[in-house]
This record gives sequence, C-alpha cells and structure tokens, in this order.
Amino acid sequence: MPAQQKGQRGANNPFPGGTNPDGSLRPTPPVNRLFSQDAYTEYAILAPGTEQFRIRFWPEETRPGSTELVNATRGGSEGSDIEVYDPRTGKPLKFTYQQVGDDPENHAIHATLPIPVPDGGIGRVLIYKTYKDPRTCMMHGDDIVWVRSLSGYRLGVVLPKGFSFLSSNVAAQLTTTADGLLKLAFANPSGQSNPVTIHARPTTAKFAPVPYTDMFFDDIKTLYDLDAPETHAIRVDQTYSDFRKGAKAMLDSLTYLQLNDLKVIDLDTAKPLMPVKDGKVMAVKLEVPIVDDRQSAHIRIGGTLKDSGYQIQNGDLVFDRTLHGLRNTVLLPAGWEVSAVSQSGTIGMYQGRAFVALINLNAETNYRVTIHATRRTGESK
Repeated sequence: MPAQQKGQRGANNPFPGGTNPDGSLRPTPPVNRLFSQDAYTEYAILAPGTEQFRIRFWPEETRPGSTELVNATRGGSEGSDIEVYDPRTGKPLKFTYQQVGDDPENHAIHATLPIPVPDGGIGRVLIYKTYKDPRTCMMHGDDIVWVRSLSGYRLGVVLPKGFSFLSSNVAAQLTTTADGLLKLAFANPSGQSNPVTIHARPTTAKFAPVPYTDMFFDDIKTLYDLDAPETHAIRVDQTYSDFRKGAKAMLDSLTYLQLNDLKVIDLDTAKPLMPVKDGKVMAVKLEVPIVDDRQSAHIRIGGTLKDSGYQIQNGDLVFDRTLHGLRNTVLLPAGWEVSAVSQSGTIGMYQGRAFVALINLNAETNYRVTIHATRRTGESK
C-alpha cells in the first residue's frame, strides 16, 4: 500500500470519517470528486418470507489497462444466481465468485472485462445477483420490511407482485413498472451511507403501468469547465449511456449544446465516432447495434461553446445557464471563490480549482442555475 494511503487510514489521519466511540461524527476529507459515483443499483424484493432480493448493478472501472472488475458481497449477505454481461454486446462474461481473506462471509465477484480498459475509455459490466439476508429483508406479520444502509448514488427498489408501499423514509420517485410492480427510484447525492427502511403490505389492487421513467437510471453527467470569464468560453465534457435499440445513437444533447470542435467517443473502446446529420439531430453509427435490454452504447461528447451568460459583472464571475439532465458540474477557473449558487449543489476543490456539483432531483429535464464567484486578492486577471 502506498505511504500516502497508509497515512490516510492510520491514526494520524485528521479526516477519517465514521464515528467516535461516543457516537459523535468524525470529519470526512474535503470533497474532490467532480461527480458522485457512477454505478446504478436496483433491488427487486423477492417473494415474502424468502429473505431474498435480486440486484441489478452497473459498476464501472476507469483505471487504464485493468482487465477485471471486482464487486464485493457485503458481509452477512449470501450471494447466489450470479450473471455477468457485457453491456456493449449483451453477451455473458467470464467471472469467478470467491471468498475474500479468512472470513467465510466475505466474497467478491471478479468479472473479466471484454477488453482491458483503454486509455480514454471506461470498462463496465452488468451484474445480476441474488442476496439472502434476514437482517435486510424480513416479515412483520404479513408485511415486508426491507432495511439497508445504501452508499450507492443512483438507486431503485422494486416490490414483489401483490404488495404496495406502506411507508418509505426516503424522498423518492414512485412508478409502476411494465409488469405492474411498484418501484421507488431515488438518489443519494452524498454517496455516503444512507439508511433506508421500506414497509410494504399485501394488497388486492392491480397497478397499471405508469409512464414515469426512472429518472435516476439516467447516467448522464455534464462538466462545464470554465475558461476566463472575459472569454465567455466553456469546455464541455458529457458522458451518458443510450439504451435505445438500433444501429445508431442519437446525440440529443447537441440540441442545447452548440459545440465547436466536436468530438464523440465510444467509451467502451475509446474509438472516435463520426457524427452525421439524422433529420433534425445528429447521430453516430454504432459498431455493435443495440438489440436487447442488456445492451447500451456508452458515449462521450466533447467540445467548446461560447455563452454570453458566462461573464464578468461588477468584477465578479457570473455563470448563468439553463442546465439539462441529472448531474451537472461547473468547474471554475483558478483563483476564483464561489460566493453564491441559486440551486442546491455540492462545493469542492479539484486540482486547486473550486467546483459546484449540481444534482437535479426533480423530473424536469432542465433548470436554470446562476453561480457567482469572487477573485482572490492578488490573483492576476
């Protein structure tokens, strides 16, 4: 283990997180991630009394050259019925499920990636697994009680057929799936541990599908990397997955991102994709067409834009723009300190530059954001 990591985990670490023996909180390190973690996790509670739930999980591996992705089973949860797929092709991937260390309760999936993670790309897999955990999934009379500490960012919980929600302690979007099951969808913006308790009761009600898509399943994220405000110039980097079936992917976001020097990348391979006009929008041809629900295209769009809403006002930097999608991060130029944000956001530092990470927890696809920042004394213009 590198010396820096040892220091971070050792007794001299001033920001260890967790709790002290008296239950008081210990500080965590300053925020330095431009975006919350990327994995999506769905928990489908199985038949009452089985103490089981089926997990659908999309983790990612970003380290170039990595040949496998490791997903650990939480201690005390018994894993079974594991399936691992390549999201690009939908084909099964090789994996092992083995004990970790000396504790027989600790196991991990080691999934072999289709190719080593390319420089500039991202490795990803789709994992299905069933957990049996009486501490998490239990009965109270005829009611199901599901309780779990969730540290994932984008999450969903699905009830079994014949059950309705009695209560949930998290603010969430509620919808009915195509097969008539009730589903909660929610985000955990901090990415830290979030205790969730759901009570569900038997019902004779028959639920018809409702056309509310799970807004937190959408993995789109957009980085606005600001140049000096006098230039009105912004470097944009956007990544997302497209699940729509067909041999091409539509670049819908180019309708609101008027990008110069446009580049489109297939993140699974790091190969460039050539955008072409397709009706009123731009599209790219996919090397592997999407034909089933396990497949998706993983795309990065990059370029620059000029925005008059990004400017200097009375000596302050002002970023004023309508943003789209679930996650948007605005990275300020060096030397500027955030002084006001019109929407809820997380403040952090990335390579010496302040940023504001915004999470759109409402179903509207766009919302206006204004950020003000003040130059540090002595910083050159």
